[in-house]
Amino acid sequence: MKIAAIQVTRANLELTRPYTIAYKTVSFVENVLVEMILENGIIGLGSANPSKQVVGEDLDDTMKALKSLDFLLHRDIREFRKLLSEVQEMFPSSPGARAALDIALHDAFCRFLGIPLADFLGRRIKSLPTSITIGIKNTADTLSEAREYVDRGFFVLKVKLGISPEEDLERLTCLHKTFGDRIVIRVDANQGYTSNQLIRFFDKVKSFKLELIEQPLAAKAITEMKQLPSNIRKQIAADESLVSSQDAFRLAESPVSCGIFNIKLMKCGGIFPALQIADIAHYSGIDLMWGCNDESIISITAALHVAFSCPHTRYIDLDGSFDLAKDLVEGGFMLKNGMMSLYDLPGLGVRRLST
Repeated sequence: MKIAAIQVTRANLELTRPYTIAYKTVSFVENVLVEMILENGIIGLGSANPSKQVVGEDLDDTMKALKSLDFLLHRDIREFRKLLSEVQEMFPSSPGARAALDIALHDAFCRFLGIPLADFLGRRIKSLPTSITIGIKNTADTLSEAREYVDRGFFVLKVKLGISPEEDLERLTCLHKTFGDRIVIRVDANQGYTSNQLIRFFDKVKSFKLELIEQPLAAKAITEMKQLPSNIRKQIAADESLVSSQDAFRLAESPVSCGIFNIKLMKCGGIFPALQIADIAHYSGIDLMWGCNDESIISITAALHVAFSCPHTRYIDLDGSFDLAKDLVEGGFMLKNGMMSLYDLPGLGVRRLST
């Protein structure tokens, strides 16, 4: 069954509200869409939205890379593993392009087989709670947004930190006093702390029982991470430090720099390399968290399928489509009271919306 055509488009999915993290403010969202059309009419969908600050690629770069796709045309989708490898080799500096094509190939192949992607990969998990993210804002606005999310059924909140440790502590203290054990709190400093700041912060929030601390130190400060006390390292989820399988090896080398790998398809370049990173984590005794950028339901669902195929997945942070004003597809996953699960449909289980 051959690939008859590949269509690439760009779409502004907008945001229902802007948000701020340690190094940027986001006010709108664009994604690239790949439609991989097989000769029998099956269409595999892929999408991407890479982060320039993390991988050095923006959507303009992704679109330029995706102009050269002749190597995939008229190829048999049953050469699946070979095609995945060639995609990774063809775009070494464009993880966004790799991710969009990789996801489309997985969707097309599993639609061809007639089974959900998670089942093809070996589903191990049926559902998990996702966190939903509160950006950097004052205490009153933080509490207001937290109440909104709790009222919507979410009970795992991820709070962005990293500009002022004092203000961060104030916000977390108020959240803890207001909600107590009704919520689980994760934090993400987006590289905003020094080692000394992190150690002092960790000591002050011990009683809050934070679930994890995502990327508190600079991405390249792996040696510094390894020098932190072991109880802190165990709760760290490496994010910006973890882009490739080579990064995974460095992080996992003794002394292990973190207890959690936050894998994002937009960082590593798709499902194929994400599973390689997951294997390194498994053999190193490191738990998995699956994260995202601001992404279409397409790539969010792809990440969820992969997450559910890994038995050492402990956390998901797949809220990247929740605040989009519109999307390219519908379906993919079910969300109820903060819990995410998948539809039992072939491929990703998403349906293209008419334009």
